[in-house]
Amino acid sequence: MRHEHDNDVPALGFDSLAVRAGHVRTAEGEHSEAMFLTSSFVFGSAAEAAARFGGSTPGNIYSRFTNPTVRVFEERLAALEGGERCVATSSGMAAILATCMGLLQAGDHVVSSRSIFGTTNVLFDKYFKKFGVTTTFVSLTDVAAWEAAITPQTKLFFLETPSNPLCEVADIAALADLAHRHGILLAVDNCFCTPALQQPLALGADIVIHSATKYIDGQGRVLGGAVVGRQKEMEEVFGVVRTCGPSMSAFNAWVFLKGLETLRLRMEAHSASAQQLAEWLAAQPQVARVHYSGLPTHPQHALAAKQQRAFGGVLSFELAGGREEAWRFIDATKMLSITANLGDAKTTITHPASTTHGRLSPEAKAAAGIGEGLIRIAVGLEDIKDIKADCARGLAAP
Repeated sequence: MRHEHDNDVPALGFDSLAVRAGHVRTAEGEHSEAMFLTSSFVFGSAAEAAARFGGSTPGNIYSRFTNPTVRVFEERLAALEGGERCVATSSGMAAILATCMGLLQAGDHVVSSRSIFGTTNVLFDKYFKKFGVTTTFVSLTDVAAWEAAITPQTKLFFLETPSNPLCEVADIAALADLAHRHGILLAVDNCFCTPALQQPLALGADIVIHSATKYIDGQGRVLGGAVVGRQKEMEEVFGVVRTCGPSMSAFNAWVFLKGLETLRLRMEAHSASAQQLAEWLAAQPQVARVHYSGLPTHPQHALAAKQQRAFGGVLSFELAGGREEAWRFIDATKMLSITANLGDAKTTITHPASTTHGRLSPEAKAAAGIGEGLIRIAVGLEDIKDIKADCARGLAAP
């Protein structure tokens, strides 16, 4: 068997890793990665079974926690993020859950940006609280607020950058420095950028989290998540996945592998079209404000240009007429897909206040800047002229 990326070969570039890292061909000599659709694996003897279960002999046991296709995906994403190990999960939310269950315990405290995905907010504010883990929510961009929120029990900083849906950008290096001075781990949700545009570990973060459902797949087909970091922390996260079972399926891992092969090309295309759409929207009189870090008017434009390779494919904008005008805009579009998912080849549009952040209290929405006139667009791979034309239909809606 031939391993596609061994440690004794010269370091490969990003695109080469995205295509080949982690692939071990079987005796059949397949060119594309094999898909191991099996629940369990057979042992040659009782002694071999005992050695596998006991951990003295490496090898596959049960696909809940050992599957060759999933392992290739984990090794490839770890290589792209520059991490020691990746643990794959059944969804992006499962990745956050496994991370916190593996690294936190009752009495611990988390400082989180308030500018996060609505379901992530609910996970921290409602469900973790049930088990004695408390969370303080602060401004993503105010490093002093993060420092002021630290207590002796603080064990984790958690953030998304760029944020969902306002595209705020955190200074990862500054927050990593602050966290490490206090013995705190920094976890960064890198869903919006992916390692093609941003590598948080290289900026000082300890943990990177993904909803692979988004850009890593790239075509809206399957669910999955991933956590990347050092072996020490990842072993704890893996323990949760092995024991509790929020595992990635082999089929989904195979789909994600195919997505990784074109990741950089797609992210550059998404970013280029989003830049054009953001500039066009900013020039429309009906649009009160556009949130996109690629615009020079964005408060963290310089920071985004420094720590990202491009500005990503997601933007949001505000209409002065509130929910009624926002819904009218959305309903008037003909091509854009009205769905809360993002990272798809198809452009998607949603109203965050009533969908992705709909479970937040009015106070929490206001604190996070989620107004009723806000619309989020995840720019796909269609012709930009057609995306603009569909948005023009929304602006022209009576």
